[in-house]
Amino acid sequence: MKCEIDGVILKELRQFNDDRGWLIELFRHDEITGANQPVMAYVSLTKPGVARGPHEHVSQSDYFAFIGPSTFRLYLWDNRKNSATFRKFFKIDVGENNKMTAIIPPGVVHAYKNIGSGDGIVYNAPNQLYAGQGKKEPVDEIRHEDDAKSSFRLID
Repeated sequence: MKCEIDGVILKELRQFNDDRGWLIELFRHDEITGANQPVMAYVSLTKPGVARGPHEHVSQSDYFAFIGPSTFRLYLWDNRKNSATFRKFFKIDVGENNKMTAIIPPGVVHAYKNIGSGDGIVYNAPNQLYAGQGKKEPVDEIRHEDDAKSSFRLID
């Protein structure tokens, strides 16, 4: 899948089914470049109608996996002044019916909203530790959702 924002990598996920259930590979070490190699992972549950973000990172890349349940609208804005796609906006629906990973580089503002009717699960495997080694460093996050005058608004 091609994203209109430079450096963002979207990959459709394959689901393998058998009589026991199903399996989806979220990531493989041999398919992710060195700069994007995950160093931790977490899972979050987002209730219907709720959004997370928009925010961006100064040096961290996020590696999101949207596999369901539920459907999310992923919003991306290129906020990197030296990027060929500076100020470009992109959105895509991902999750239960469009299983996908998204690698989001530093400087790309991102948000996702659960647009489904049930609770939704999102996995993230960023390339930096949250709050650094031992959780003793500042969090690498610029939170635009806290700015009432922000130009980064979720448009459906």
